[in-house]
Amino acid sequence: MLVIADSSPIIALVNIGYVEVLPELFQHIAIPPTVADELARPARPEKVREFIRKLPSWLSIRKPSIVESIPNIHAGEREAISLARELHADLLLIDDDDGKKAARARNVAVTGTVGVLERAARQKLLNLEEAFDRLKKTDFWIRAAVLDERLKLYRNEHST
Repeated sequence: MLVIADSSPIIALVNIGYVEVLPELFQHIAIPPTVADELARPARPEKVREFIRKLPSWLSIRKPSIVESIPNIHAGEREAISLARELHADLLLIDDDDGKKAARARNVAVTGTVGVLERAARQKLLNLEEAFDRLKKTDFWIRAAVLDERLKLYRNEHST
C-alpha cells in the first residue's frame, strides 16, 4: 500500500505517542520535502523535531515532479496531494478539511489522524479511548464531542 502523509497526522501521532502504528498499518509512508520542513520547524515540540531528524526507515522524503496550484491550500498539503496523485497513492493522510476536499476532488483517497487511530484500534494496535483521551490533551483541533461520538460508534461496531 502506497501512502503519502501531510504533517498534521504525523505531528499528532508523535505527540500522543502512537506514531509507531503507522508502519504497522501501512508499512511505508512518503512525505514531500515541505512536509519534512514543517516537521523540523523550531516551533514544533522537540519530540516531533527529533522524530524527523532520525527519519525512521519506514518513512521517506519524495519530491513531486509538479506541484499543482490549489487555491487556499498550504504548501505542504499541495505537495502531499500532488505527490499522491503523481504516485497513484492508495491513501493520503491529511487532517485539514480544505485539503481533504481538494484531494477528494482529485480522486485521492484520504483519512486523517482520527481515521488512523480507528484503523489501528480495529487491528488491536491501541486502545481507542486512551488514544482519543491523549489527543484531547494536545492542541489538535477537533471538538471533544466529535471524538466522543466516534468512540461511541466504534464501540457499537465492536461490541459483539
